[in-house]
Amino acid sequence: MGRSSPSDKLLLVQALRKGGDVVAVTGDGTNDSPALHEADIGLSMGIQGTEVAKESSDIIILDDNFASVVKVVRWGRSVYANIQKFIQFQLTVNVAALVINVVAAISSGDVPLNSVQLLWVNLIMDTLGALALATEPPTDNLMHRSPVGRREPLITNIMWRNLLIQASYQVTVLLVLNFQGLTILHLKDDPDSEHAYKVKNTLIFNAFVMCQLFNEFNARKPEEINCFKGVTKNYLFMGIIGFTLILQVIIIEFLGKFTSTVRLDWQLWLVSIGIGFISWPLAMVGKLVPVPETPVAKYFSKPFRRNKASRNA
Repeated sequence: MGRSSPSDKLLLVQALRKGGDVVAVTGDGTNDSPALHEADIGLSMGIQGTEVAKESSDIIILDDNFASVVKVVRWGRSVYANIQKFIQFQLTVNVAALVINVVAAISSGDVPLNSVQLLWVNLIMDTLGALALATEPPTDNLMHRSPVGRREPLITNIMWRNLLIQASYQVTVLLVLNFQGLTILHLKDDPDSEHAYKVKNTLIFNAFVMCQLFNEFNARKPEEINCFKGVTKNYLFMGIIGFTLILQVIIIEFLGKFTSTVRLDWQLWLVSIGIGFISWPLAMVGKLVPVPETPVAKYFSKPFRRNKASRNA
């Protein structure tokens, strides 16, 4: 709106926000301050902008270059996308570990993953995983996405799809190993039954960690089939993956008393890596599965809204 009054700008911002839109306003003059303050994001100019405009805004563009707004949006979307990647990765680990231990405890009274092993898995998930996924640099694809709505859920349908596919695979394979592992690995004839039991549980623990390492690559690109695009340019991500793998080898081979594990031969190491590797083609195929546009949360919120409306009536 050219040559508009401050009240006209303010009215436009209020009308857009009332309609559910997320509004950003740029301005440099005192007359822009009401609209800058009312908007969700106010951007003022650092050189030409007045002090009133700067105080009313959320972000100050220091070089007065409008192209800097693109950088703000680019990095803002990157942070949001990285948070979603970490949440998807974290939920996959939690769901898989919870279901495996609960089912095993209810059926046999024993759990394949002990507290020290779960502590190490949580370290991978919370610390190293967050550091690896949070440092992903922004990509050009982020600018082709539509803006995120005010009431859109943080966990999208695409994330639910990826999460359920990976968690279901991990739970299925590891529970099969838990209940039929001695038979599959030909350990039933082992005279030392306690050692055979520890080998089976160590393989479950090792395979579970390998699944998380391979799934960390999948979490980088929740919507793209090629999850390896640009991975070699992120040295921190590759370093964390390598560091985690080295620590896992040390834990299995040298810290058995601490983690209640035994050493695995090269064949069982290949089995563990193979179980983790399958998550890559599985994720690629899974990303071809279409998802509904309506968020899953809305299907669950409708009954509650109806009950609330009937009570108010």
